[in-house]
Amino acid sequence: MISFLLSLVALIAGYFIYGAIVEKLFGIDETRKTPALTMTDGVDYVPLGWKRILMIQILNIAGLGPIFGAIMGALYGPAAFLWIVFGTIFAGAVHDFFSGMLSVRHEGKSIPEIVGIYLGDSMRNFMRIFSVILLVLVGTVFIAGPAGLLANLGMSGIFANKWFWLAVIIAYYFLATILPIDKIIGRFYPIFGIVLLIMAVGIGGAILFYQSPIPEITLTNMHPKGLPLWPMLFITIACGAISGFHSTQSPIMSRCIESEKYGRRVFYGAMVAEGIIALVWAAAAMTFFNGIGGLAAVLGKGGAGLVVHDISIGLLGTVGGILAILGAIACPITSGDTAFRSARLTIADSFNYDQTKIKNRLLIALPLFAIGLGLNFMDFSIVWRYFAWSNQTLATIVLWGAAAYMVKHNKFHWIATIPATFMTAVCTTYILIAPEGFKLSTAIAYPAGIIVAVAILAWFITHSIVKSKEELIPVSGK
Repeated sequence: MISFLLSLVALIAGYFIYGAIVEKLFGIDETRKTPALTMTDGVDYVPLGWKRILMIQILNIAGLGPIFGAIMGALYGPAAFLWIVFGTIFAGAVHDFFSGMLSVRHEGKSIPEIVGIYLGDSMRNFMRIFSVILLVLVGTVFIAGPAGLLANLGMSGIFANKWFWLAVIIAYYFLATILPIDKIIGRFYPIFGIVLLIMAVGIGGAILFYQSPIPEITLTNMHPKGLPLWPMLFITIACGAISGFHSTQSPIMSRCIESEKYGRRVFYGAMVAEGIIALVWAAAAMTFFNGIGGLAAVLGKGGAGLVVHDISIGLLGTVGGILAILGAIACPITSGDTAFRSARLTIADSFNYDQTKIKNRLLIALPLFAIGLGLNFMDFSIVWRYFAWSNQTLATIVLWGAAAYMVKHNKFHWIATIPATFMTAVCTTYILIAPEGFKLSTAIAYPAGIIVAVAILAWFITHSIVKSKEELIPVSGK
């Protein structure tokens, strides 16, 4: 229990201490007008209060990842607490802050356009395709996931039918994608946010008094199948430590934030909140089933969805449990709708296609939803295995872009360069060792991952710092 409480305190302290350092090094300008004020269009660029934006950002980024990912990561034991804490403070929150604030500095542009400014046109074009594919996959999975959870709430008739909920969720996603952001997302997210907070506080409070104690931190790998802690844990727990998906969501809020002084509260703060959610579910998963063995048995029977159901009902009773499950359902729904919205904006930014007219939004949204609907009839579990790696690879690229920005402006770039190098090692090692990758032995994959990370770091230093500081940056980026 002490490790859990210290981890919780560390996350909160990280926001106030390291978050303030990141903010100062970046150099916010409270007098600078944001895109919400200079480019207001009543659709995507809509000024909103920071508290409202914070709640929307938390829900945008908190899909199934900080719950399902944390549950799967709990199989490795309480070492997961360390990754959630250090990953959130020094990598994930830094990634989210820069992806949001760089978008604010560049007219609210989507992340591929931002990366392109600092890493070149080739990376911009790659990121355009890569991020849209990732967003459609996320949106599709966040249709099926919550539909299944809703169908299993114990209701009868049509309400127990997964396809009914699929239709309802798709209809909601479509409206949230094409309507002005303050019409649906801005109105309903506060309600979803209350449910999410009830879930996190309820589960977190209940496990403190549960009959089995929360295990203390140890570096021992407890995974029942013997999967290696490095790099598997760092890929398994993505949302809740660091996630590239977040960088696709931050620009949505960069078009609504009214002042740069709210950047740390919204972007860094939302990531810390997600880290707390992941910490709670990781601790609950390790504790409720009396150890890793019990958790593994339940996962084998019904996956992470069954774990969420059993923990929620078991700790909070029927009524409280249903509220907790609804909180778990709210997470993917409020990330799925903005995944499709972000895909629309990314495509529009790529072609400079005006989105103030609804027919223009429909021309992009309709094909996206046709693809998403079609994927629900396919078994793409194998493809989804690559998503975890792709998600972390996207985060790595964004961190390198942030590091390049800091270099170009003669600022302390190591706050982004160090986590970028670390995540390069993680992603490289994973794809070399994973079953869906090259299936190499750890004897080869471990040193190869480190060599690749060090080589990219060396290239970055020589190319970006020594050779040309002004080569890739426009005057408007100052």
